[in-house]
Amino acid sequence: MSASNAVTDTSGGHAVSNPYFKDFASALRYWRDKRGFSQLRLSTVSNISQRHISFLESCRAQPSKELILKMGVTLDIPLRQRNQMLLAAGFAPAYQERKMSDPELESVRYALNFMLAQQAPYPALVVDRLWNLVMSNEPALMMIKWLLDIPDSQPVSTEGLNVIKMMLDPSSLRPYLVNWEHICADLLHWIQREAMSDGPGSESTLLLQELATIPGVQSAKNVPNLDTRALPFMPVTIRKNDVTLNLFTSITTMGTPHDVTVHELRVESFFPADDATAAWFKLKAK
Repeated sequence: MSASNAVTDTSGGHAVSNPYFKDFASALRYWRDKRGFSQLRLSTVSNISQRHISFLESCRAQPSKELILKMGVTLDIPLRQRNQMLLAAGFAPAYQERKMSDPELESVRYALNFMLAQQAPYPALVVDRLWNLVMSNEPALMMIKWLLDIPDSQPVSTEGLNVIKMMLDPSSLRPYLVNWEHICADLLHWIQREAMSDGPGSESTLLLQELATIPGVQSAKNVPNLDTRALPFMPVTIRKNDVTLNLFTSITTMGTPHDVTVHELRVESFFPADDATAAWFKLKAK
């Protein structure tokens, strides 16, 4: 089987593309190397003999479903990729991938709405692994409207909105990001990490290629912040007209979910880095 072949999902008979790994052995070798595990160390941690791991990686032995799930936990493999490893070995996926509108995720939506509300009067966003906007609070929408000169009475359509594209697009938010080059390097790091997991032909790889075509991104993606005084989080400086906002962001993931969709959600919260910025958002909230 070539690396571009599809693997059959035995749970429903649908062909699921797995462009990165041609078989389970390739996937196991990749994730073991990525996590810096020797076969001996993986054997010690997982309590599986080194001989058996060697046989698995050379296709001389076939894994059980339980072994694949155990390797997924031991090597901290993303749930989406654990499903791909199961499919490559001929098993059905173990982790569901549901839409956020699914009734079974009502408690997740409630928790996220609670987190977004608690962040007010400062912005907060919920994005998926490709940084497509899933949810946001009112301060986040207010800031976007302010920057893009959208009237307060006009609703903002968030359907299909990609936060990274907005921040790097010269015709969108980028002109107002004073330190956009450093932000660019940080944001691309997230997508590069997803692309390394998913491989060629995946959504994340295609997004990375699309971002690379945005003017200025290629030269900015390799601009690290080498200032020794740099904060241990991403600072964001926004300037429009005579207003300068100094913020920093933190990214939160959901604890230990068993659903692919929930596992890939990111909550990005913006915090004021000075009194003037805090006062501006509090005034806007009135």
